[in-house]
Amino acid sequence: MTVPPGSTIGIVGGGQLGRMLAAAAAQIGYKCHVYAPDEAPPAAQLASSFTRGRFGDEAALARFGASVDVATYEFENIAAGPLAALCAEAPLFPPRRALEIAQDRLLEKEFVASLGGRPARYAAVDDLPGLQSALEEIGAPAILKTRRFGYDGKGQARIAQAGDATAAWDAVRGAPSILEAFVEFSAEFSILLCGSANGETVLWDSPRNAHQAGILRHCEIPAGPDLAGAIAEAEALSRRIAEALGHVGMLCLEFFASEDGAVFNEMAPRVHNSGHWTIEGAVTSQFENHIRAICGLPLGSTALAARRVRMDNLIGDEVLGWRDLLADPAAHLHLYGKGEPSPGRKMGHVTRLFF
Repeated sequence: MTVPPGSTIGIVGGGQLGRMLAAAAAQIGYKCHVYAPDEAPPAAQLASSFTRGRFGDEAALARFGASVDVATYEFENIAAGPLAALCAEAPLFPPRRALEIAQDRLLEKEFVASLGGRPARYAAVDDLPGLQSALEEIGAPAILKTRRFGYDGKGQARIAQAGDATAAWDAVRGAPSILEAFVEFSAEFSILLCGSANGETVLWDSPRNAHQAGILRHCEIPAGPDLAGAIAEAEALSRRIAEALGHVGMLCLEFFASEDGAVFNEMAPRVHNSGHWTIEGAVTSQFENHIRAICGLPLGSTALAARRVRMDNLIGDEVLGWRDLLADPAAHLHLYGKGEPSPGRKMGHVTRLFF
């Protein structure tokens, strides 16, 4: 199936990822129709059409699906069930199965382990006694994570010792969760993969990532020769995962580099913050290749556009330095149109290329 330029792409979700998808789509001649519950989401500023609606409103999603030629989503915290109504009206990529797995941390880890991946040791937790039992099995320190609807450090509680169990359970508000063992690691990195319906798969150079308070601070590309072995292992696993899912579009997988190799952390069946550097730093960005993939077009080259690339997120008030960044000839500034900054909120990013 080929969706030609001039067609309309539906984007479920209105954040900065949808905004950058809409920009990439417009560059090669597509219109975008954004569906989101917010009154004025950032993605709608660049789209040709916008529908305000709840993610769980099946009737509204069906009408939205009937108005587009192909659809995608920009983040995984959307209930997969109601999207069936959209799928009945328009093709949806990546497939709903990828969303169902990625939005549940327990299903995600079981799925990856079944394909030979190595997540951190984990145990399912459904109540406080279950957490206490899991701590006996996993040990402390550990981290408690809700199974669903967690991102950028949200829905998580660190447990330094067994006595912290009650406070941690209160912190996740009794939601179904998993307990994960801490991982001793030397670095964090991502695999950025894009698959097409005809089986074509491309990968970018893996970024070395640095997080603070659960939020990505910056990426360095290439990741460095010390991570070569772990990256090769992770790339092979990522290809198996994409094949098992019949994945069409972007897939990002995050890993820890440990003494034993690549330890799987989590995956996102969408464009991802750790791939923002590809807009200037690669021949074809993750956003353009995602559009190409879901529309049945040939995928573009993922080669680096410079010897080295660095991407820094602008969190909260950091965005107020936009004037200085614009005065820096080496800086490529991206602002997300989110209005007033707030602590912990991603307001933009800046990419620098080194030749």
